[in-house]
Amino acid sequence: MPKMKTHKGAAGRFEVMKRGKLRRRRAGHNHILEKKTSKRKRRLNTETYVNPADEKRVRRLLGVR
Repeated sequence: MPKMKTHKGAAGRFEVMKRGKLRRRRAGHNHILEKKTSKRKRRLNTETYVNPADEKRVRRLLGVR
C-alpha cells in the first residue's frame, strides 16, 4: 500500500499541538478590516482549536493519528 500524502493546503492551515489538539486561525482577518471594530479584530487575531466534529477529517488530511 502506498504512503499517505499530506494535504499541503491543510498543512499550512492547521498545527498539531503537543497534547494532540489541532490549532487553527480564525477566518475573517485578512481584508475588509476598516468596517470591523477593534474589538472584533482583536478577537479574530487569536488562534483557536478545531471543533471535535471536524477533527477526524482534518487529521486524515494531515496524515496524523
